[in-house]
Amino acid sequence: MSAQPAEAAGAARGAGIVLTIHDRRPLNPIVASLLHAARNPMGLFGLCIIGLLMVAAVGAPWLSPYGPLALHAGKELLGPSTTFPLGTDAIGRDLLSRLLWGARPSFIVGGLTIVLGGGVGILTGLIAGYLGGWVDTVIMRICDALFAFPPILTGIAVLTILGPGTVNVAYALAIAAAPGFARLTRSVVLGERTRDYVLAAKASGARSWRIMLRHVLPNSIAPLLVQLAIFMAIAVLAEAGLSFLGLGTRPPTPSWGSMLNDSRAYLRTDVWMGIWPGVALALLLVGLNFLADALRDALDPRRVNA
Repeated sequence: MSAQPAEAAGAARGAGIVLTIHDRRPLNPIVASLLHAARNPMGLFGLCIIGLLMVAAVGAPWLSPYGPLALHAGKELLGPSTTFPLGTDAIGRDLLSRLLWGARPSFIVGGLTIVLGGGVGILTGLIAGYLGGWVDTVIMRICDALFAFPPILTGIAVLTILGPGTVNVAYALAIAAAPGFARLTRSVVLGERTRDYVLAAKASGARSWRIMLRHVLPNSIAPLLVQLAIFMAIAVLAEAGLSFLGLGTRPPTPSWGSMLNDSRAYLRTDVWMGIWPGVALALLLVGLNFLADALRDALDPRRVNA
């Protein structure tokens, strides 16, 4: 039996055929999903918008022409010009600089929310769905209790205790996000735990933690990625709303929500104060929703096999 492959290889060399064996490791499921979504024009557009806004947030110290808190005496409420491309606010601060710096709280809150809330929710949902029994019952009843409170009310309650601040907003939204991720993960895992690859892993003596993390979770990642993209958009919008109410990022640190709040008294006379943060917020939400739709299309087996 062992001589046959050698004879085949010798015949191939004699015929001038070069046989190559590609030993490539499979891509990370998240990276593979994003690459697959980028083939969709809608997904590529969403990724480009998110990427540009992320570059603006990270590069704000170098891209902004002035400091976000710098005051320009005598130049209050100026319209767009070469000196101030987006104009100035009521106390003479450059709107372009504040807009660039204001992108940071949105990405910090959105990222921390899906890392903390999504991480806790996915882990607890994975445990509940795989182990079942009383563990499932306890975790799901805790989720039901958290679902009894609207997310915005949960956020206000947590911020009342912790105080306003960008990181505290992320903590509040993570608490509100975790039950949804736990329920979604549990529903997916319930369908995966009876599949043949799980039974084979159990028969080989693999431990439950290894089966859950190495086998069940990667095969359950598709709907979770879509949910992560959707909830990041929800978190960004919630951060803007809480900052608008004065419960988010502490002034004078710029955020898009606080900029919208500052513009309320000037919307009839100096409309650009509200237009620019509104457009930036809308672009980020559109990009995240486009990415979520592209991920859904890319990871839907009915669409893939069509």
